[in-house]
Amino acid sequence: MLRTVVRQRTAIRSLATFASPESVLPKKYGGRYTVTLIPGDGAGQEITDSVKTIFKSQNVPVDWEVVEVSGVADGAGHHGVDEAVESLKRNKVGLKGILYTPTDKSGKSLNVALRKELDIYASLVLIKNIPGVKGIYDGIDFALVRENTEGEYSGLEHQSYPGVVESLKIMTRFKSERIAKFAFDFAEKNNRKLVTAIHKANIMKLGDGLFRQTVKDVGQDYSGIEVNDLIVDNASMQAVAKPQQFDVLVTPNLYGSILSNIGAALIGGPGLVPGANFGREYAVFEPGCRHVGLDIKGKNTANPTAMILSAAMMLRHLGLNEQADKISKATYDVIEEGKVRTRDIGGSASTTEFTDAIIEKLA
Repeated sequence: MLRTVVRQRTAIRSLATFASPESVLPKKYGGRYTVTLIPGDGAGQEITDSVKTIFKSQNVPVDWEVVEVSGVADGAGHHGVDEAVESLKRNKVGLKGILYTPTDKSGKSLNVALRKELDIYASLVLIKNIPGVKGIYDGIDFALVRENTEGEYSGLEHQSYPGVVESLKIMTRFKSERIAKFAFDFAEKNNRKLVTAIHKANIMKLGDGLFRQTVKDVGQDYSGIEVNDLIVDNASMQAVAKPQQFDVLVTPNLYGSILSNIGAALIGGPGLVPGANFGREYAVFEPGCRHVGLDIKGKNTANPTAMILSAAMMLRHLGLNEQADKISKATYDVIEEGKVRTRDIGGSASTTEFTDAIIEKLA
């Protein structure tokens, strides 16, 4: 069990310098970093408050530049995305809750808009059993690398005739190649031996065929790492039948969204899955399973684990490894001990009580 915990910590720790080689860390003033904080919608305020409370208790040298962004516009039609973009351009690093995307025709995804505006192209989600939480299976440990900026999320739709809607799925060799390189670089730095391209090339022979072939081409430059591929529907079945076979999955946008949710269900729920998003210049850390939690907003019942572990990944990205290790260890220890648990993992503790238990472990 100890080895399992250590391996997860090691996998996250290796992200400390994992962003793209061209990326730039934020400027440090007086030994402190300024980080953009976007609480998000739903339970985002509560779980980001959990991180702020823990950081304050440990004197973590991070100052927050809070930007309120919401998927629900105010009376002036203001969402706050422009302010968030400018803040991230200044600070280079952000911690973010999930933004609500309405399902009506006018509702655009602000999550997608933010990633596109800053070209934050690579999503990384870590799916791994956490000791103390009974998942569907044991031995789950895989990373999901998801292309963030094209595919079905290109957002190009039009109604060519009343009742006929055409949606454009954009796939490019350039973006397929850079997400493939990201996946193989991650595998190489984390001692993982298999990268699997997820696709639907049997039907979408040009678009998904391009993605599949590009991943295989990139894989030839990485000796010691095997590359294979799976059709997305088969991959979904394999994920719920034998997830232990997966190591690193690299996917276009939509398939990564589906598989991250499947992975979260396998290990105990979306509140346990950390994540990060990287571009050439910017890094934004957020829960890996993008659930807003509108139904539990303001109830103080959300599990902040995913946000806390994402924040620990952020600290390692900043080079603050000691603080990251202490916070992530305390979080795992509280969960494994089992005395204080939120409702989603079989307990009755509030978000605040869970946060306080972590701080007590850190004392």
